[in-house]
Amino acid sequence: MTSSAVFLRYARALADVALESGQEEAVARDLEIYREIFRAVPELLPAFDSPAVPREAKDRLLAGLLERHPVCRIAANFLRLLLENHRLRHFDEIYRRYVRVVNERKGIVFAQVRSAAALSGEDMEVLRAGLARATGRKIALETRTEPDLLGGVIVQIGSTVYDGSIRTQLEELKRRLAEGGNIEMRG
Repeated sequence: MTSSAVFLRYARALADVALESGQEEAVARDLEIYREIFRAVPELLPAFDSPAVPREAKDRLLAGLLERHPVCRIAANFLRLLLENHRLRHFDEIYRRYVRVVNERKGIVFAQVRSAAALSGEDMEVLRAGLARATGRKIALETRTEPDLLGGVIVQIGSTVYDGSIRTQLEELKRRLAEGGNIEMRG
């Protein structure tokens, strides 16, 4: 089992090179292409990881992918390095950490947002602006839908959680009713 410290080491090294050259956005964009390729063709990463596939075949496979889907030199070299060091199977985790490291170094904070339904672009901008005002930092949103929330959103920034979900509001109402407390009706 590979530790997350190893993933972070790769991510930081890539961030060092990308930021130093001013290509951090190009690298992220190019690696996102490969993230989508690996998702679209789930057999690729196991093939790169398989001891049954000769090293030369893996090299040719990656070279063919890079030829069909060219990326900047830094991203291509990084993919080759991951293959050489038998870490390509961890590409997605390393990529996600790379994005976080770059954002942290640029003063951007990641906010994980869970909502019952997909947020519109306008909703995301309103949320991003509100969180930026509340934290005094630039915000990058990472969103996912969770239909069991019923409505509203849950936002996590670091260890702080802002829970505005309807499910939580209903649970709080139920708790207060069970305790016989005062219930303030809104709207």
